[in-house]
Amino acid sequence: MSGISAISSAAARVASSLDPVASPAPIANLGPYPSPLRRRSVALITLRPMETEPTALLTDPMAVFGFLAGIVALIFWVSELPRFKKLFELVPPVIYVYFIPMLTTTAGITPAESPLYNWTVPYLLLFALLVLMISIDVRSIIKLGPTALFMVLAGTVGIIIGGPISLLLFKGFLPPDAWTGFAALSGSWIGGTANMVAIAESVGTSADAMGPVIVVDTVVGYGWMGVLIAFSGYQARFDRRTNANTAVIEETNKRLANLDDDRRPTTLRDAIVIIGMGMAGAVAANELGQLLPSLGDPTIISNTTWAILIVVTGGLILSFTPLRDLEKVGASGFGYTALYLLLAGIGAQADLRAVLDAPVYLLAGAVWIAIHVGVLLIAAHLVKAPLFFVATGSMANIGGAASAPVVAGVYHPAMAPVGLLMAVAGYIMGIYGAIACAWLLGIVGG
Repeated sequence: MSGISAISSAAARVASSLDPVASPAPIANLGPYPSPLRRRSVALITLRPMETEPTALLTDPMAVFGFLAGIVALIFWVSELPRFKKLFELVPPVIYVYFIPMLTTTAGITPAESPLYNWTVPYLLLFALLVLMISIDVRSIIKLGPTALFMVLAGTVGIIIGGPISLLLFKGFLPPDAWTGFAALSGSWIGGTANMVAIAESVGTSADAMGPVIVVDTVVGYGWMGVLIAFSGYQARFDRRTNANTAVIEETNKRLANLDDDRRPTTLRDAIVIIGMGMAGAVAANELGQLLPSLGDPTIISNTTWAILIVVTGGLILSFTPLRDLEKVGASGFGYTALYLLLAGIGAQADLRAVLDAPVYLLAGAVWIAIHVGVLLIAAHLVKAPLFFVATGSMANIGGAASAPVVAGVYHPAMAPVGLLMAVAGYIMGIYGAIACAWLLGIVGG
């Protein structure tokens, strides 16, 4: 044993001479060796090189940003090619924007963690929401009339109460944090992708919990859109049986006859004003949000939620000012660009294995939609609304501005603008309604 101690002391002296700061303990301090097996295990511990965490091919934040931006650009470029248009009608770009970065992270190209992601969430999201809200024409939405707005509101109520009921039925088969995924889905189903991302950040939805939610949003949402389109052939029969007031459709169309649709090309001045104002507003809202207290247990109103509410409410107020004219030069396009870049970053942080929970989420989503439809049918019976407003009110919530005009146009070809405005009305209510739904979901599953 004395030979071993001598060797250990010599090794310690050599190490000290190489690194004057370090003072390693002698190997002999590991204690006596009762057996050859113990000696071999200690040797393995001391001689094995330290294992390092696997690193992605791209680690520099700007390199990651450039790569993700390139993916988003490629997706939208391909989506407009004639040979791929049918594919993107079946599977919308949002799916690719989320899942392709997920696959690149799984393949080791992009990192699951990066300082970039910490920047995109507070600033790109707030920029997108502010610009999109300023672009809303609230005056035209008011012209929709009471029946259309009531049906949109009824659809929103159906989503708010349907989510917690569905979670209550299925939470035994879902992960503990599933309620945060449901909260994000409520945001999507009351206004669209922007609200989904906003609520996800508000309640702290993990990137893994977002995977199944994106699947449900697409499969159930677009599946329901197909059902509504199929029902268009039965609208006359439905309206007769419910004694619906079909005259309200034409009345709504007349109100919107003079809807302003003026557009002009974007100039350098326009682009600078949109980007500068949007980023300044995003930073200001984020700083103000940090000063306000978090509310709820589990937390529903976080600092991020306060910042979101500030930009949404502030954007709506600014939409009554001349800043609303920025939409004539494509302000909302800047907002959606920021939103999709943010979504790509969220996808890059996700684990592909989380999507394996999707079948249960799909069933829960179908039950959720059924409750939503039940509320809409009750509302239609109360105000004698025709099937057109049931279908468009539903899709204004579930599908948003991309799908509601399509459904409205199938039922009545001249009414596509009504579907668009109903979707925008749902978008305005979305952030507030989804926060209410998230609060209820937190009570059920938190």
